[in-house]
Amino acid sequence: MRRLFLFAPALVVLALVQAYFWVPTYDDQLRRNNARAGTYIEGSIGDAKFLNPILNSDTASSRITDLVFEGLLKLDEEWKLAPALARSYQVSEVAYLGLPEGVEPDTYVDTVRAAIAKSEADWVENVVQVRLTDPGRREVQATFENTENKTETRAVDLQLPPRLEFTLRRVDQDLAARLEALLGQHFPTRWEPHSFGQWPDEVSESARREQALAAVPLLEHNPVIEFRLRDGVRFHDGHVLDASDVRFTYDAIMEPNNLSPRRADFEPIASVQVLGPLHVRVTYKRLYAPALYSWTMGILPEHLLGVATRDEGGMRDAPFNRAPVGTGPMRFVEWRGDELITLEGFPGHWQGRPELERFMFRVLPDLLTQELEFAAGALDSYVPQPHQVERFAADERFMNFTANRPGYSYIAYNQRKAPFDDPRVRRALGMAIDVEEIVRYVLHGEGDRVSGPFPPGTPWTDPDFAPLRYDPEAARQLLAEAGFQPDPDGWLARDGKRLEFNLITNNGNPVRKAIMTIAQQAWADIGVKANTQVFEWAVFLKDFVNPGAFDALILGWRLGVDPDMYQLWHSSQTGFAKLNFTGYEDAHTDRLLERIRREYDRDRLASLTRELHRQIARNQPYTFLFARRVTYAMDRKWRMVEADGGLVPVRAARSGELFYHMRHWRKVGSGAAFSARTGQ
Repeated sequence: MRRLFLFAPALVVLALVQAYFWVPTYDDQLRRNNARAGTYIEGSIGDAKFLNPILNSDTASSRITDLVFEGLLKLDEEWKLAPALARSYQVSEVAYLGLPEGVEPDTYVDTVRAAIAKSEADWVENVVQVRLTDPGRREVQATFENTENKTETRAVDLQLPPRLEFTLRRVDQDLAARLEALLGQHFPTRWEPHSFGQWPDEVSESARREQALAAVPLLEHNPVIEFRLRDGVRFHDGHVLDASDVRFTYDAIMEPNNLSPRRADFEPIASVQVLGPLHVRVTYKRLYAPALYSWTMGILPEHLLGVATRDEGGMRDAPFNRAPVGTGPMRFVEWRGDELITLEGFPGHWQGRPELERFMFRVLPDLLTQELEFAAGALDSYVPQPHQVERFAADERFMNFTANRPGYSYIAYNQRKAPFDDPRVRRALGMAIDVEEIVRYVLHGEGDRVSGPFPPGTPWTDPDFAPLRYDPEAARQLLAEAGFQPDPDGWLARDGKRLEFNLITNNGNPVRKAIMTIAQQAWADIGVKANTQVFEWAVFLKDFVNPGAFDALILGWRLGVDPDMYQLWHSSQTGFAKLNFTGYEDAHTDRLLERIRREYDRDRLASLTRELHRQIARNQPYTFLFARRVTYAMDRKWRMVEADGGLVPVRAARSGELFYHMRHWRKVGSGAAFSARTGQ
């Protein structure tokens, strides 16, 4: 056993060296096969699972579906929403107001119209028309406990009286307050929709009122998105995309048998109407601005999946999930499980044939193998580890692209427990840690300080708000203000009890373990005693995070571009297994989160998110640490083909996204096929 142990590392090295010399170089590959000039090869530590955009939830699958499928909208170079399969989209609103008791409906609508016509307020130009609706109906699911103490649900049919309908050019979340100020005594003061239906006897009066108002509030907001699709867009099999495919994709997401992880994103939709072959109207039940981002998800072909989604087992077992057909710039060729996925450029793409002829996605779980194959030219890019970045940056064979990952690491404090319920204590603990030192020595400089809940580089963070400063002396002063003084052994104590707590994190993450060690020592230096422990991931979540049974912990968030952080910070999200597991509660934060969810104007949204960023940072529920950078090293032979056919170096989008312009990439070098194609 000893001899085997001693010589095993040498055998591994020998095997890797053999692999290195076995892999053909780029020039060798080019001489053997000119098609290599148009082939981009990427490595992945894991294989895909579902090549279906409404079903997948892993990074590898998303990497493929992002190339094979397209949404109605996309994110542009600056993370702004822009048309994709839709040539245009318009967001408007239809709102409904209940009438005051005892008024004659026709007289009341005239009163409201006259008040709007006389008003000089800026907001009235947003009103297109006001009209009286016909009586209607609304089904409400009444929930109650039956005689066996089990929760039961029954449908209640509400017969709604006429209401006022306001058609607005733009969504206005403040319409109720504006109308109340405009109408004064004529604004309705009472609205009891529960009285419009027959309820089960088991439902109490208060529950009836609450459930009916949730379904039909006094002022009901119904945002509307109208999409006009591009004419002539084709799926990879030649079938023309139309509005029915959009409706089908929505129905497939909402079909329970399909178990789509996207269902919650589309739940706020009241209806998806096909108004013409290229015209779709989506009406929402309530204000929910993040819904716009949902339409960046790929659209499915109804003609191929219409039968599968109606099967008893749903869509999850459909062969389509391993041989997808979309409208994206790359079309599927083959999938060899745990080995390789191959795509090729789609010549019939609505933007024209991509310059990139082929995309190969190789499954290589070992990072050292990825590095060796990249160095040999068998991969076209590699993501260096932080300690490798400087070496790859100095290698003239490679280009390097660096951007912040959309997320950050943090130390979270359980604010249900003393002394973490005191913001002075949380701020002091953060000020005691030299985060710059962590970035410098643990991340080898490959990270940036984070000042609050939005990571740097997004439109939502406040760029002028500085991160918490490193100041151990000020930290001691804050703790003194909170009542902590040194005991005979030098540890800080209050009322005879030391400031001592447990700091935990998950096993298998060396960066978090390093943060734990640094924080423990930094706190000891100011007289705070922290005991540390790591747990296997499943145990960490089940026994500590989900029930909120911890003092302090180290974790990180991976975030998207959607600024909605309701689940992370709202006081209603502090229960078991919810994401506000620190128990953070702040009324001003709640109001901001609620307004952000209802704000459709990008400029007003950015103003709200920056205010939220400052508010949470001042309260320091976390010690916000850093956002890690990700660096791609790429073979310098890759170029980007411009509209006039000229070649320029590959560049990332202004948002930092490297693959934004990927359809325009081409590899330069010797080879007749390449020379004929580019004229070089």
